[in-house]
Amino acid sequence: MADDISHELSTPRSFGGIDDVVIIGGGLAGIFCALRLAPRPVTVLTAAPLGGGGSSYWAQGGMAAAVADGDHPDQHLADTIAAGAGIVDARIARMMTREAGERIQDLIAFGVPFDRDAEGRLAVGREAAHSQRRIVHVKGDSAGREIMSALVERARATPSIRIMEGFVGESLTRDGRAVRGVVARADEGRALTTVEFPAHAVVLASGGIGHLYRVTTNPPQSNGQGLAMAARAGAIIADPEFVQFHPTAIDIGRDPAPLATEALRGEGAVLIGHDGRRFMPDYHPDAELAPRDVVARAIQAEILAGRGAFLDAREAVGAAFPTKFPTVWETCVSAGIDPRITPIPVAPAQHYHMGGILTDANGRTSIDGLWACGEVASTGVHGANRLASNSLLEAVVFASRIAQDIQGLLPSPKVGHWSVRSRDSEPELPLAADTRTLDLIRRTMTEKVGVVRDAAGLSAALALFDEMAARRGDVATLNSLTTARLVTAAALARRESRGGHYRADHPEADPAQARRTYLKLDDLRRIAVEVAPRPQEATA
Repeated sequence: MADDISHELSTPRSFGGIDDVVIIGGGLAGIFCALRLAPRPVTVLTAAPLGGGGSSYWAQGGMAAAVADGDHPDQHLADTIAAGAGIVDARIARMMTREAGERIQDLIAFGVPFDRDAEGRLAVGREAAHSQRRIVHVKGDSAGREIMSALVERARATPSIRIMEGFVGESLTRDGRAVRGVVARADEGRALTTVEFPAHAVVLASGGIGHLYRVTTNPPQSNGQGLAMAARAGAIIADPEFVQFHPTAIDIGRDPAPLATEALRGEGAVLIGHDGRRFMPDYHPDAELAPRDVVARAIQAEILAGRGAFLDAREAVGAAFPTKFPTVWETCVSAGIDPRITPIPVAPAQHYHMGGILTDANGRTSIDGLWACGEVASTGVHGANRLASNSLLEAVVFASRIAQDIQGLLPSPKVGHWSVRSRDSEPELPLAADTRTLDLIRRTMTEKVGVVRDAAGLSAALALFDEMAARRGDVATLNSLTTARLVTAAALARRESRGGHYRADHPEADPAQARRTYLKLDDLRRIAVEVAPRPQEATA
């Protein structure tokens, strides 16, 4: 299977016919790709208002880039490899860290007002597992919101970008080996039911899988639909077992759960229990700045033991909280918490998916005509555990590379040419989502495929998901089940603990399993899993 994967990713593409490029997803990766494709005509399909349905909008920490004096892309690379727990594709990660500075300049040109120091240079902060201060921020903890606001404004003013809000991608159309379009469902209240967007090229930028879990920092649109669409069309999925749980979601009962940004711990905030005792030094030498998976498991262990978990920023931030971390401040105050004088209750929440649709350095998937970028993709740069603030960077780097790749492959566009046609929905598959089934998926994923896993729980979850998938429900539920099955099957196959994947019955990393996982659905929707020996560069 590994040889087939290499062949499928390297096969040259050929195109003919329609001139459209369709991008599924209105978050950072999708919008940035559309802007980099201008003036080529692009249709962006987004379930929520542009920019509002992606996880990028909620990002607080910022974007990692070696732009400060004394830092270097190779140091950034070394930190990325260390955090990735042995399975980072160092060749791809090196490319990302070396292109980071250029993409920061692109964002500045698009109007992003990154924070500056007194001398006018980009201000940089430090986050967990980074050896240098290299996180660029916007208005403290408002990076995601400010970046997205600037790009949305630019996209709406770009004539070549057609924005279709209220459309949910549900499946891909194929012509033999190649993807030739997208079938999307109009949101409730529209006169249309399903619509087909014929496409010369399709870019999946649909986000992650957070809402397959009961507690997540992701918006509702991050529900694994894009990953499932690609899998159902025959694309290879890589590393889906590696799910990152943010250690410090603010535990106030909201869905999605708001974040207490990692930058707080970078500034010196500490984790304590009900009794005020700091507990992270018991778990890791780097204490609060340990990798996210370590901190998440430690917090969960303290909560399950009845000792509770709170982020104490009283000394580290104190009176500066309202201006230095305004987003966290507003969230806390709205819940009746004053973080200047009271520790913040926290709990782990699903935050990021390192796995996704397998892509190469240019974002090409294993299917002709289909590219993927952002959280839905698996480029290999995150390995088993994403380094903090590499997500926004990965989104813009690969969105840009996809735009360049498409420009070089597609024939010259006919400006303003777009295609769309009404279409009946899939036979026997209703449009309305089965909320009871989705609730059961979320509960099962949280309890059995969450922060800590074991064979018994994973086997039970997979059996349940397989049984549910055989019932042919609505398309959205089928997509959610497909992604849940892929994550669970890969987690069951990896009999070790590595990065974001922790098996209580196999608590140690196994050097023999320091390799990536590849999965593919067959024509009967069965899952073929291979923990495959694809060559990895072990060092920078």
